[in-house]
Amino acid sequence: MQNLQVAPVSRSRIISHMPKPYSPESCHQYQTQFDAGVRASCQQRGAGAIGLKMSKAVMVGDLYVGKTSLINRFCKNVFDRDYKATIGVDFEIERFEILGIPFNFQIWDTAGQEKFKCIASAYYRGAQVIITAFDLGDINTLENTRRWVQDALKENEPDTCSIFLVGTKKDTLSEAELERTEQDAIRLAVELQAEYWSVSAKTGENVKDFFFRVASLAFEQSMKKELEKNRGSTAQIGAGNFIQLDGNLSDKKENEPQLNMNCC
Repeated sequence: MQNLQVAPVSRSRIISHMPKPYSPESCHQYQTQFDAGVRASCQQRGAGAIGLKMSKAVMVGDLYVGKTSLINRFCKNVFDRDYKATIGVDFEIERFEILGIPFNFQIWDTAGQEKFKCIASAYYRGAQVIITAFDLGDINTLENTRRWVQDALKENEPDTCSIFLVGTKKDTLSEAELERTEQDAIRLAVELQAEYWSVSAKTGENVKDFFFRVASLAFEQSMKKELEKNRGSTAQIGAGNFIQLDGNLSDKKENEPQLNMNCC
C-alpha cells in the first residue's frame, strides 16, 4: 500500500519552542520548555518517515459563552457576531509541525444546550484535552465549568486528560472587572488542576497563543507516552500512524460515535 506524501504544514503552524503560559500563577504546572527527552527523540527521528501523531480536544461550556467563535477565530481567522448555536457537535482539524513531527490536533466543538448533552457527551470519549470555556462577563458560566469538566472526565480514563479553563469575551471587560474575575477563575483552575487563559475571539487577543500552548502540551504528552511504551525497544519516535493513499484524512468522524438525534 502506497504512502501519501502530504503537503508541508503552513509556516504559521510550525512550533519549535514551548509556548509560554498566560501567566506564572495561571498554570497547573509552570513549563516553558519541551521535555528534554521528547526534544532529543524528535531530533533523532529518521528523516525518511512521515509519522503522524494525533490528539483530540473537546471544548465544553454553557450556551453562548463563545466556544464556536473561539475555534473559528483560530482555525479560520474569522469572527461572526451572529453565529448560530452548535447542534450536537462540530469539529475542526488543525495540522501542526511540532519539533519536526507532523501532528494533527482535533478540536471538537460541543453544544451547550442541555437537550443535546446526550449527543455531545458521546464525543468526549478518547479526549486528551478538555477545554472548558466561560464568559468573563457572566460569573454563573464560570461556576458551571466545574460540572462540565466532571461530565467530560466521566467519559475518559482517569489521569488521561489535560484540562484548560478559558475565559472568553475579554474585550467586553474593563481592567478592574477582568482582574476581579480572573482571581476567581485562577482559584477554580487550581481546584480543577487546570491551566487558565483569558482570550477574545472578537479581537483575536491570546487566541493563537492559547491554542499553540494546548497543542504543544498535548503533543508532548503523546510523545512521552510513546517513549514510555517503547522504552528498551528500537521503535522510532514519530514513525507510527502512517498516512496512506486509501485513507481519507478529512473523514474525521470515521471512528467516532454516530449522531442520534432522537436520543434526547
